[in-house]
Amino acid sequence: MTDTVFCKLLKQTLPRLPAPPFPGPKGEEIFKDYSAQAWQQWQDLQTMLINEKHLNMMDKSHRRYLTEQRTLFFSGSEVDQAEGYTAPEG
Repeated sequence: MTDTVFCKLLKQTLPRLPAPPFPGPKGEEIFKDYSAQAWQQWQDLQTMLINEKHLNMMDKSHRRYLTEQRTLFFSGSEVDQAEGYTAPEG
């Protein structure tokens, strides 16, 4: 198996994830079609959303919200941002 993938999000050949990020068809799709760099970008956005919007991962509606945002992110669509959030320097 190749260690690179043509990333649908970043539109270039980049290193792939070492394994699907989670079980099931969606995890397999991300593994097959997206790079480790794209996944890291999603992880950074997800962390920001959880922290800035005070999401509780025990709350099913909050988990559903993140799943919807992940789908939007990987499709290249507009995703939510936290109002007033500025990314840390560096």
